[in-house]
Amino acid sequence: MIVQVNTDSNIEGSSERNQWIEAAVNGALERFGDQVTRVEVHLRDRNSDKKSGSADMDCLLEARIAGLQPLVVDDQAATLEEAVDGAIGKLKRSIESTLGRLGQR
Repeated sequence: MIVQVNTDSNIEGSSERNQWIEAAVNGALERFGDQVTRVEVHLRDRNSDKKSGSADMDCLLEARIAGLQPLVVDDQAATLEEAVDGAIGKLKRSIESTLGRLGQR
């Protein structure tokens, strides 16, 4: 699975953060094997020019599943780490639900 991390101009990208995100995504989705071919991670600070708020960090995940339309989830939180963890949990549940429905056919 390919994991691509993108940030907006208000978030400084770092190789350590990218490695942590890639490891978290791969660890959470490893049970799906080759069914998930690519995950794009989009990180942004929704109100960087203002005071920090309770949920101003945003993580959007787009998963490409072989033969299906992409699944998109997002999560907002006070920190990037919390937003990434929340979005990964949502994505995992969405993939389980989607693949489970396909298996019942």
